Amino acid sequence: MPSDIKIPAQGESVTGGQISKWNFKDGDYVKAGDVLLVLETDKVAAEITAEASGVLTISKQVDEEVEIGAVVGQIDESAAPPVAKAEAPAPKPAEPAPAPKAAPEKPANVTEFKVVPKPEPAAAPAAKSPAAPEGRVTRKKMSPLRKKIADQLVSAQRTAAILTTFNECDMSNVMALRSKLQDSFVAKNGVKLGFMSFFIKAVVEALKAVPQVNVRVEGDELVQQHFFDIGVAVGTERGLIVPVLRDADQKTFAELEKDILAYAAKAKEGKIQVSDLTGGVFTISNGGVYGSLLSTPIINPPQSAILGMHSIQQRPVAVNGQVVIRPMMYLALSYDHRVVDGKEAVSFLIRVKDCIENPARMLVGA
Repeated sequence: MPSDIKIPAQGESVTGGQISKWNFKDGDYVKAGDVLLVLETDKVAAEITAEASGVLTISKQVDEEVEIGAVVGQIDESAAPPVAKAEAPAPKPAEPAPAPKAAPEKPANVTEFKVVPKPEPAAAPAAKSPAAPEGRVTRKKMSPLRKKIADQLVSAQRTAAILTTFNECDMSNVMALRSKLQDSFVAKNGVKLGFMSFFIKAVVEALKAVPQVNVRVEGDELVQQHFFDIGVAVGTERGLIVPVLRDADQKTFAELEKDILAYAAKAKEGKIQVSDLTGGVFTISNGGVYGSLLSTPIINPPQSAILGMHSIQQRPVAVNGQVVIRPMMYLALSYDHRVVDGKEAVSFLIRVKDCIENPARMLVGA
């Protein structure tokens, strides 16, 4: 009797998804453990594997939406595996063709004439017909993740009173410290020291200094959070996801860098889990990797604030009455004004700026 292929549970908040890919065709023989299809949900892309060996029958096609527990196909376990065909013997090499006979030589005083036909006039090129209207656009269904992103962004705009405050920071000291420590850091930890770990540490320090930013709204209550799970926005082929670095306040720079690399690898392979994306208290988004100079990031609900990093540019600044060129970065803090007042938002961003401009303080806990 054929066994059903059912969509397994993907987490408490996931109710279904969309089939984005079948790795086998209808009628193919599959083995237990083979990845049959990829289910794209509003959080992750999950690989669904075969629980038995046999011939596959597909009942739900690519782009169809299915619920958790739905039957998307069957495996006929009574079918025998295909028998490998014996290789046919190699054909014998063909006999070499006889060499062509040499043409008889013409007398030296004989002149050859070749009749060249008069070329026909070239036909006029056919007039190009205008492109059909439907050929000018391509339509495709929104993926569950893209729908989720759209819903969250619109919900944030409708629900929260979003405001953005800006500042800029001099990256000279953190760049110099990073360059000085890079070789020994890599030799000891096996990963590079990036900028993101500095910003995560700076955000943790700022959340401790201005705890009101670490508050979320639940109904008519304000919930103060006393932990520091920091989300880092990561762009993928499927869209933007925000994996969460747990207890960032308790981790070293090396541990943070390793976590970031691990999440980047999981995101590239489509192996991010729902549990990787939930529970963050604050988000950092780095548009600078794409060349962004300035932006107003949107809050990731139910969080109350998000920090936007941007590209580092050499700009003239005044230092002790002198105009000097420094590597500068604009910072943007978007916050929910229902929870965070302007004074608290500005104080938070200045604390981040101070930590980045004086990174040694974070290393010694000053």
